[in-house]
Amino acid sequence: MVKAYTQEYIYKHPWERVTSASWRKFTDNENRHLLNHILEVDTLSCKLDPLSQRLYITRAVTTHFPGPWFIRKIVGQDICHCIESTIVDAKSRSMQLTSRNFSHQKFVEVEEKIRYEPHPDNPNEWTVCRQETSINIKPLSVLASMAEKVEQRYAEKVLKYGATGREVMERICKYLEAESRGIAFQS
Repeated sequence: MVKAYTQEYIYKHPWERVTSASWRKFTDNENRHLLNHILEVDTLSCKLDPLSQRLYITRAVTTHFPGPWFIRKIVGQDICHCIESTIVDAKSRSMQLTSRNFSHQKFVEVEEKIRYEPHPDNPNEWTVCRQETSINIKPLSVLASMAEKVEQRYAEKVLKYGATGREVMERICKYLEAESRGIAFQS
């Protein structure tokens, strides 16, 4: 059984500012307490294709395992390792992040796709963020009846983390806006 959902959010900031905020999201000390489920982020590769003007980045993300306590007991770990692949296309002003867990795949598979593009109604001032997430619990036959409830709990956590991430992005965008105007930011 797969739990999937899509969210859309409009940042009232230009695409360049929103994508800059995305890169700073995990490293911003003032927001660290909001993203305390993120333990570590390491860049594995970074490649710029000069012909297509696309930037390809792969990062390893280590998080607290987001599942219910009994799944963590079955899995035997409190951490989860993920791979995040990002493509930034300067020509079309789009940025797409795709994250997948690579640990615990025999129990759960989570894939999250986030895409940032200029808003069609106000492309120079607003940015559309589309987030698609799918969660697939791979139940043992004994646990099949619980799989849907577990997927729902995962979805609730991922939705909470998504809202927190957007809050952090908004704060960083405002900081970047103030920085570009030479004004001290008040949080």
